[in-house]
Amino acid sequence: MFSKPAKTPDALPASPSDAPHGGGKKAAPRVASLVGADASIEGSVTGEGDLHIDGSVKGDIRVGRLTIGDTGHVEGGVYAETVDVRGRVVGSITAKQVRLYGTAYVDGDITHEQLAMETGAFFQGRSLKFQRPPPQPAAQPALAAPTTLP
Repeated sequence: MFSKPAKTPDALPASPSDAPHGGGKKAAPRVASLVGADASIEGSVTGEGDLHIDGSVKGDIRVGRLTIGDTGHVEGGVYAETVDVRGRVVGSITAKQVRLYGTAYVDGDITHEQLAMETGAFFQGRSLKFQRPPPQPAAQPALAAPTTLP
């Protein structure tokens, strides 16, 4: 009358390769390019991704996000969306967000929207805030001039 049904083994959980493909795809994590502590580059470096420098770069750098590690050294102009400095920069920095950590040494102008400096950071140069153009007034329809009939 009251009996338990026989247990059957549960199905194994689906492995990631068995997962359905399609709209639920996750973007691959961004991996930063790295200039190691024993590496030295002379010349310009450009890219849209992230760059982490522990070595030395002599030349201009244009990337999406730049991190200069404790042993990193840059001699040239830096242009990025975000710049984090723990090492040395001799040259100008232009970025929306700039952060100078306590071990940072910057000799040059910094043009920025946001600038943060920790105690101990060395900065010699000018801090220049991005100048955004003033908002333009909305276009007003022209008023018709009165007309006179002859």
